[in-house]
Amino acid sequence: MRKLLFLIVLIAHTSLLFAQESTMSDPEITSFKAMVNKTSKTMITIQSNFTQYKHMDFLSNDITTKGKMAFKAPDMVKWEYTDPFKYSIIFKEDQLLINDSGTKSNMDLGNNMLFKKLNQLIVNSIKGNLFQDSDFTMSYFKDPKYFKVIFIPKDEKIKAYIASFILFFNKEQADVMEVKMVEPTNDYTRIVFTDRQINKPLDNEVFTN
Repeated sequence: MRKLLFLIVLIAHTSLLFAQESTMSDPEITSFKAMVNKTSKTMITIQSNFTQYKHMDFLSNDITTKGKMAFKAPDMVKWEYTDPFKYSIIFKEDQLLINDSGTKSNMDLGNNMLFKKLNQLIVNSIKGNLFQDSDFTMSYFKDPKYFKVIFIPKDEKIKAYIASFILFFNKEQADVMEVKMVEPTNDYTRIVFTDRQINKPLDNEVFTN
């Protein structure tokens, strides 16, 4: 009897959790997109801490790393991992600059359309402005605490790397608070942003290797 009661409570609790997230109506989608576009157009720089969770089915615990992210318009992005290791990746002018604990390397993305597209996805996901991209089908959801948009790529080459791209937006400013990238294997990476600073001075030297 106790097991039955526990099961009933668990089902009710789970149903309540799922019921909190619902599909947006067309007017809500229009209003939400206008809000995001207004926010993204004013973004010149973004600086933020982040925590990254890498989930792989064969591991019992997610791999957790922490670091800092910097963005400067139009397309410079730096991911600097600080814990538990030091590693940085910079996207800048069709260049990928890597610094692995002092070992530096560069990659030219200009001639690789796939990597160029992935770079564009990264930039636009940070700003939250992916809605004009015809390469995705999009689904819109809302929750009392956030808006959520699921982007599914149409391009088979991108699908080989990313099955879906999920952005979570806060409800106050409609800026991105979490990015989730799901792989074709259903492994995924979650990046949760904290302490975001918008349009604070940011020197170009931050984006040097």
